[in-house]
Amino acid sequence: MATVVKPPCDHGVISSAPAVAGCAESTGRWVLAATIIGSSMVFIDGSVVNVALPVLQKEMNATIADAQWIVEAYALLLAGLILVGGSLGDHFGRKRIFGYGVWIFAAGSLWCALSANVAHLILARAVQGVGGALLVPGSLAIISASFSPAKRGRAIGTWSGFLSISSSLGPLLGGWLVQHLSWRWAFLINLPLAAAVLVIVYLRVPESRDEELSQGAARRLDFPGAALATLGLGAAVYGLITAGSLGLGRPEVAAPLALSVLFLGAFVAVEARSPAPMLPLQLFRSRDFAGANILTFCLYAALSVVLFYLPFNLIQVQGYGATAAGAALLPFILIMFALSRWSGGLVNRYGARLPLVAGPIVAAVGLALFARSGIGGSYWTTFFPASVILGIGMAVSVAPLTTTVMDAAPTHFAGIASAVNNAVSRTAALVSIAVLSLFMQYAFNRNLDQRAQLIDLPAEARNNLDGQRTRLAEAMPPAGLGPETTAAVKRAVAESYVAGFRVVALIGAGLALAGALSAALSIGGGRPIKKEAIGAA
Repeated sequence: MATVVKPPCDHGVISSAPAVAGCAESTGRWVLAATIIGSSMVFIDGSVVNVALPVLQKEMNATIADAQWIVEAYALLLAGLILVGGSLGDHFGRKRIFGYGVWIFAAGSLWCALSANVAHLILARAVQGVGGALLVPGSLAIISASFSPAKRGRAIGTWSGFLSISSSLGPLLGGWLVQHLSWRWAFLINLPLAAAVLVIVYLRVPESRDEELSQGAARRLDFPGAALATLGLGAAVYGLITAGSLGLGRPEVAAPLALSVLFLGAFVAVEARSPAPMLPLQLFRSRDFAGANILTFCLYAALSVVLFYLPFNLIQVQGYGATAAGAALLPFILIMFALSRWSGGLVNRYGARLPLVAGPIVAAVGLALFARSGIGGSYWTTFFPASVILGIGMAVSVAPLTTTVMDAAPTHFAGIASAVNNAVSRTAALVSIAVLSLFMQYAFNRNLDQRAQLIDLPAEARNNLDGQRTRLAEAMPPAGLGPETTAAVKRAVAESYVAGFRVVALIGAGLALAGALSAALSIGGGRPIKKEAIGAA
């Protein structure tokens, strides 16, 4: 997803694992090293790509739709295949599937770095998504299979702590690489990390699988469900991104959207009848589980789309360097890290409902504060307050959200419940960027129309500017204009982008509030959740 926040329920995937004897302490260190570096590779890549997008758009002469696909191609394959990726490890060996994931992710990263055009880069990002779908659940499953329940908590803490550091350093590192070397280094940095992981995995990490699966169990893998979900989401994203430039009424838009409805409807039908579905629909009979997932979708949709458009605002409109843009969200990340342990205790003291209502409301305030910024002004009075408030709201929300999901599911469904919630957060990012980009482009075009009318532009120059609308803030004044007119066009483009960003930020705030409402109406409150579930947070 286009964000620097770990999805919820990662801890739950590990903590819900059945009891195992555990590996030797020396082997455990190597297991942690491999899974931490492997997971960090994915998290760093996500945050680095975010910062690289504005520079990449300029160098490759890409439209904003191209930039969306660079993010969405990865998110689509990751969201569609991540549940199957976890099942493959259980069936065929967690070490083997994790290793395949690292190889595929590294190959995709190399392809990204060598891409000569946007089309190649988008395809390479899709390959990365396939690798991530094997790598991410594989890293969690290896930890769960390698540590006994008594040692699993410390392993979780170590893994989580290092990933928090990776999340903090990722945007800053990405900005520095983009500014001082090239955006291609945002992908090349994965290669030495992948090499280190593979050496450790093949030499030091033991193999494990679910021994209770029968010889024919491979046929129970829900490939039809995964295919239908991926096709349905892919068709929806294609239609929505195409609508940004063509409009909703065109056949090129209506056809994929109609196919999306058919594919997703078939997905629900298949999951309802499958003996081993990747999405057990009975989980949603729990009001707590359903409410927590609605909250997850709303909150991560809001966060993802705002953080997708923020780097373009900082670099192309505000004039930040890539390094400064990468550092702009450090307060947000550090606050989440500092408050994570404290927020886990909120559920034990107040129950789940209060923090899951209060947290999204605070996050909504932070998102709305992003809409205050215009052009210029000090970082400390524009983006810093929004980053701090958003960080507090997310910190209050994430740990209780994980606990609620884990507590709502029966014990034998705990692992799949946490994986479903993880996938919901990634799907939210995928869908929100596609949907809310329509609002972004509408607001940008409307404002640019109004401001261009006030500028005395020759007809040829106006047509030139109109042809660049799909580039949003990267649209350049046509050649041959006088200095004053050129400055006026630049100002009109920048102000139009800010107007669109405000719309996106305010819709994001509304989504966060909708998540708070969902929690208030569906999640039980007033009683502490059992301590066993808190450990999953």
